[in-house]
Amino acid sequence: MDKLVEREDATRNPLVAAPALAVQFFLIPLAVVGIAVTVYVGFRSLLADNRGAQDYIAEVRNGGSDRRWPAAYELSRLMADPKVRADRTLGPELVKAFEATPDTDPLVKRYLALAIGRLDPPLPARAIEDLTGALGSTDGETRISAIWALGSSGDPAVVSTLVPLFESPDQGVRKIVVYALGALPGEAQVPTLRAALQDSAADVRWNAAVALARKGSHEGVPVLQQMLDRQYVEQAVKRDARQDDDRDPIADVMISGLRAAATLKDDALRPSVTSLSQQDRSMKVRQAALEALKVMG
Repeated sequence: MDKLVEREDATRNPLVAAPALAVQFFLIPLAVVGIAVTVYVGFRSLLADNRGAQDYIAEVRNGGSDRRWPAAYELSRLMADPKVRADRTLGPELVKAFEATPDTDPLVKRYLALAIGRLDPPLPARAIEDLTGALGSTDGETRISAIWALGSSGDPAVVSTLVPLFESPDQGVRKIVVYALGALPGEAQVPTLRAALQDSAADVRWNAAVALARKGSHEGVPVLQQMLDRQYVEQAVKRDARQDDDRDPIADVMISGLRAAATLKDDALRPSVTSLSQQDRSMKVRQAALEALKVMG
């Protein structure tokens, strides 16, 4: 009996139980944390991508079908960086990759078009010709990317290529055509921009008004006044806001209108700009309105 009691006391002794408790409540959780950290660091090392533009071009030209379009996408993003664009050897390589991409690979084609459009003018030889050829693509997004790239080229000679596209029944095509025409130098596109002020799509009218303002024309002022009317814009913009997207498409339209108003300095727009600077619910819009008032004087 005494031995039984001694054994029972030893089992309940906290000093005897301490090592087991340490393993249960400290060492095991520590091991789990260590494994989790190791796995996390491993995944981070796998996801870390320090490749440059030339590496992505090589991936586009030589990679598998499941690797080419992500490389083209990353390349189009990299080209937004002026430091990357400073490498003048990229342009010819981009054009070669674009030429080598078949129309059956539309994702790669459209992202390469965006990358070419982000090159500083003038574009490399054959770029305009290749982008013009992409206007006949069966993929609508590729056509839109090519139109945007042509508009970013700075070459007034492409105006005659883009103007006929305004007759498209596709609202998205008309919208990007008007945007591209507004970005290009010259006056040859002004009649088309005037016609776009009467388009059935609000986005097209807005782009036309902003484009005309860039060229110093006040003909789009009535449309700009609509862009500065929050109630009107809220009714016209039919886009669902995503929870993971902090962009405000309504504010974006109004800010575009405010920047155009600042460019024109038209007194007819001053009351709307002043009201927005004081009362609009968006602080971004208020700030843009204040900046516009400073420019308007």
